[in-house]
Amino acid sequence: MRRTADDRGERFAAAMRVTVTLLAIALLTQAVTAGLLLSTPGGRLAHSATAAFVVLAAVVQLVAAIVVWRPGGGSPRFALVSFFLLVTVLAEGLAGAARLTALHVPLGALLLAGGAVLASRTWSRQ
Repeated sequence: MRRTADDRGERFAAAMRVTVTLLAIALLTQAVTAGLLLSTPGGRLAHSATAAFVVLAAVVQLVAAIVVWRPGGGSPRFALVSFFLLVTVLAEGLAGAARLTALHVPLGALLLAGGAVLASRTWSRQ
């Protein structure tokens, strides 16, 4: 049986939902470990370790958004938003490594909001 464009579009959309959910979980985990950073001696290690998970999730999300856009025929908006989320994740990581808390914390809040909006819009397109 030959797959139609609608079948491929649904598969790509399902992949997008999975990756955006993983990104949202990664961002929420990062927020939890930020609290641990402030309250426990081992919090810094946990926060640093989950930062790698956030970067990986953002890269996978961008790849999924590009696949949904280019071969999948979807909207380029998700790829653009995913690209800016990745850039923000990298900037936040650099600010955190440099101990620039005045920049790191607001970028973290922006990422949580951006991840929530992306997840909401991705899941509402069923």
